[in-house]
Amino acid sequence: MPSYETMYILRSDLGDEQTDQAIEKYQAILRDQGVQDLETQHRGKRRLAYEIDKHREGVYVQMNYTSSGNTVAVLERAMRLSDEVIRFLTVKVENPAMAGAAPEE
Repeated sequence: MPSYETMYILRSDLGDEQTDQAIEKYQAILRDQGVQDLETQHRGKRRLAYEIDKHREGVYVQMNYTSSGNTVAVLERAMRLSDEVIRFLTVKVENPAMAGAAPEE
């Protein structure tokens, strides 16, 4: 199964408890979809490179997981509808062992 990395930015005006609840909510969505190897990194509050929806700071969170592609659609839909998420991005992570291998002829 493919591996994915989702990075999202939460509003900085959320309290610590609300931030933890938001992170848990997105982890629960992934677990309910049958995700394997879920790893979450709370990167903390940082200044944004440019203003987004009148926000100058945000709380960065990174999640790495292995799943089928339809899980990404469910997670991104929940983030798109949420008021607490400023931005999100999901990328498919290439397997390093496969990326360095030469194709067989």
